[in-house]
Amino acid sequence: DVQLVESGGGSVQAGGSLTLSCSASTPVACMGWFRQVPGKDPQEVALMNTEGHRRYSPSVEGRFTISRGSADNTLVLEMTSLTPEDSATYYCAADGDRYQCYWQSVTKYKILAQGTQVTVS
Repeated sequence: DVQLVESGGGSVQAGGSLTLSCSASTPVACMGWFRQVPGKDPQEVALMNTEGHRRYSPSVEGRFTISRGSADNTLVLEMTSLTPEDSATYYCAADGDRYQCYWQSVTKYKILAQGTQVTVS
């Protein structure tokens, strides 16, 4: 089974930047992030597959950049121009179905990391 470990996150002032990283135990077709605030539905943030295709939520496009390592088992989310609305628990998620994963929401992926808190004040 694929296991994910994420790192990064923390607290930052509005306008600042943070970087999240996620490492998978083996290469996996699609990796991405979703975020969740207590009492609200999870929201997809960004997704990238092994073919280099990226998808961003409109709320983060232009501010966040997703990238993958050459071995396809690492994922990085660079977050800039952060606002308090970006505060949430961020979850790295993955899916191994290379034919379907890009067409699904990251919030539906079953392989999850432990989550990391991002707080913007």
